[in-house]
Amino acid sequence: MKILVVGGGGREHAIVKKISENPKVDEIYALPGNGGIEKFAKCVPTAATDIEKIVDFAVSCKVDFAVVTPDDPLIMGCADLLRDKGIAVFGPSKKAARIEGSKSYSKAFMKKYGIPTANYEEFTSYEEALDYVKSQNTYPTVIKADGPALGKGVIIAKDEVEADAALRSMMKEKAFGASGEKVVIEEFLEGPEITVLAFCDGENIRPMLSSMDHKKVGDGDVGLNTGGMGVVAPNPFYTKDVETEVYERIMLPTIKGLIKEEAPFKGCIYFGLMLTKQGVKVIEYNCRFGDPEAQTVLPMLRSDLLDIMIATEEGRIDEMPVEFKDGVSCCVVIASGGYPKEYIKGYDIDFSELFGNSPKAQEEAGFETDGGVTVFHAGTTVIHENDDSVYRTNGGRVLNVVATADTLEEAIGKAYEAARKIKFKDMFFRNDIGAKALEEERRRK
Repeated sequence: MKILVVGGGGREHAIVKKISENPKVDEIYALPGNGGIEKFAKCVPTAATDIEKIVDFAVSCKVDFAVVTPDDPLIMGCADLLRDKGIAVFGPSKKAARIEGSKSYSKAFMKKYGIPTANYEEFTSYEEALDYVKSQNTYPTVIKADGPALGKGVIIAKDEVEADAALRSMMKEKAFGASGEKVVIEEFLEGPEITVLAFCDGENIRPMLSSMDHKKVGDGDVGLNTGGMGVVAPNPFYTKDVETEVYERIMLPTIKGLIKEEAPFKGCIYFGLMLTKQGVKVIEYNCRFGDPEAQTVLPMLRSDLLDIMIATEEGRIDEMPVEFKDGVSCCVVIASGGYPKEYIKGYDIDFSELFGNSPKAQEEAGFETDGGVTVFHAGTTVIHENDDSVYRTNGGRVLNVVATADTLEEAIGKAYEAARKIKFKDMFFRNDIGAKALEEERRRK
């Protein structure tokens, strides 16, 4: 089989690596891919948002199956165009992807189908939005750009000054472009956050391991929002009782609601949840694998990923085993200095302490160690020089160091031990990934 994977981050690296394990796979193309993905796939320098070129490439190369994972091409309708050409796809239609593409739509959807979420109002006028915030005079308050913003379009304002700054940035200064032309203002929810990814085939849903993301850039959950600075899976707050509540009150109504909207969902749906005193509520939907949740959850998947994806497209996910290994996974994201604001690209990455100095070892950089650590490349490029390969930074989030182990404490320790052995100029990572999960785990014992 010829497989096409759209995207070029750590999530796609994890997906490509997993797909490559299927014996039916002859060739994998990644558009655009990255330095780490190149080991498993032929990388083609086509932007993930250039959906017409992606479709042309898929047709010309006679691709058998396509996997579209980033939000933008899905929201733009990439999966629809591929299906129109007779190519099977893992990824929702443009209509189904609206649950991520428009926060106002997703909130209205949840209200319509009785899915628990925060109270909200939506605005297209900066002045009206600010007047509403002032009239409510309730802080903190949550301000969201309506459209996709790479996980950064959510601001929790602690007072009127911060609320005004957020609204001005989104609606006046166009910090997120067209995504901020409309904003959603929500009540602030308190409690542990939980992420659950799930495979959906339009009618049936098969949840994956729960996880805990760390969105803020700094230790102690301070600073700006990011695409995610680290994850642990499973999430200790996701007990059996919570799991049952989520499945019955959130997952099933979501899938049934999308069918009623004539937008059956095929692909991976992301449930961003908060465990409040009033029960579990939906913070947001995403129409694809989370990043770095995928990098943390997929290494724990015992079943074959490609077979599951094909079954998802064919509407028979209920026939497939979706089984996960025992144990725990921890991901630590290594980022470029300055992220999530401005940062410099092009620094050499030194893997020698982790993988050794030989050209062969450098070629394997970013993958597995003997100690159960995998390094997924997120924002990298590779330069081949004679018999050696030089990896360089090419993004804000550069590497995802993932460790699996029997216990959470062990997984966290292994991930950080490996992360400290990688070097590039101005790199940084959070030092408290998994700390809240570990605290909760110890509390329950």
